[in-house]
Amino acid sequence: MADNQLAAIWVYLSASPLLGLTVTLLAYGIAYRLYMHFNANPLLNPVATSVAMLICLLLITDTPYQAYFEGGQFVHFLLGPATVALAVPLYKQWAKLKKLWLPLTITLLCGVVIGALSSVGLARLLHAGLQTQLSLAPKSVTAPVAMGISEKIGGLPSLTAVFVVATGILGAVLGNKIFALMRINDDSIRGFAMGITAHGIGTARAFQISPEMGAFSGLAMALSTFTTAFILPWLLGLLGFF
Repeated sequence: MADNQLAAIWVYLSASPLLGLTVTLLAYGIAYRLYMHFNANPLLNPVATSVAMLICLLLITDTPYQAYFEGGQFVHFLLGPATVALAVPLYKQWAKLKKLWLPLTITLLCGVVIGALSSVGLARLLHAGLQTQLSLAPKSVTAPVAMGISEKIGGLPSLTAVFVVATGILGAVLGNKIFALMRINDDSIRGFAMGITAHGIGTARAFQISPEMGAFSGLAMALSTFTTAFILPWLLGLLGFF
């Protein structure tokens, strides 16, 4: 009886936009509980874990991505308001931000250029193909924008998405350890570095450490996204990549 009821629920959901929304919320809820159970271990980042769970579910049930995204797009839509909401904690750091605007601007430009060119240069040294090199270039930008940049410069957007998620997870896992080794204790500096390199996943981790670190990470994520979209195609063209 219970099996029949579950089957009926699945048939109903699979024919409805509720499918994507329901499984996304369930997957994230389970992933977050797992994350907290292991003392917020960055290796169990709930974003990465829930994505892996959703991929497995879609493969096992043979559900097309388009059918899933009919409901999943509601969560996707909320990314915009969530990003705008990052301005609230940043406003509380306004006094400190006014004092640091020049070093932060220099750090932003250096971080964007070095982050992109170092990954492309390393890929070239390892004899990766040109398309793979171009797919790596926007890896430190939040996924939707990174995929758009990748498509514009001749990379593979799907491959770029993988690099973006991997970069974010590595930044969340290793960021604090690197800061500790370098004896960097200022949350504004740590947050800005995290946002430039590890985008949204790193920013989520930064907010878990302190509101100040999260605020500066959110600022860096937004500014690096805009800066990368503006200068990366020009910079790669100047260097002869296309």
